[in-house]
Amino acid sequence: MEDSLRMIADSFPLDAQKVRTYSALSFAYIGDSVYDLIIRTMITTRGNTKPNKYHRQVIEYVNAGAQTQMMERIKPYLNDEEKVMFRRGKNAKPASCAKNQSLHDYRIATGFETLIGYLYLTGQMERIMELVAIGLSEEPAAHIEEETCLTKRTL
Repeated sequence: MEDSLRMIADSFPLDAQKVRTYSALSFAYIGDSVYDLIIRTMITTRGNTKPNKYHRQVIEYVNAGAQTQMMERIKPYLNDEEKVMFRRGKNAKPASCAKNQSLHDYRIATGFETLIGYLYLTGQMERIMELVAIGLSEEPAAHIEEETCLTKRTL
């Protein structure tokens, strides 16, 4: 499976120095897809079922709240460069915000996706899998409710 991702990278080579100039939201854009693919792969390898059942299982992991919990679990394991990439994403100003998620969770999730995208585009798929494995194996972090993006927009 990793060979498939390596084949994509080999087909579309990217200069490592150029990658570092990408915006946080560009990293988040690809990071969202990479993380989604990892989770979809994990869910489908558990056994054959109906697509809507797959979808319900996947969305338990691929939403801002779950990604915030994942980030809280992996944060102690990040190196300095990874912490910088996470902060870049967290502090980015996205054009939109999910209606059913808190602004806090949405920003943390954007930081998480930025980190995943950065690691992917710099060829660090093993590190992504290591962090995801840590995040999935730890106990869930406490979830703090905050204003939703919808509430924030209407104020």
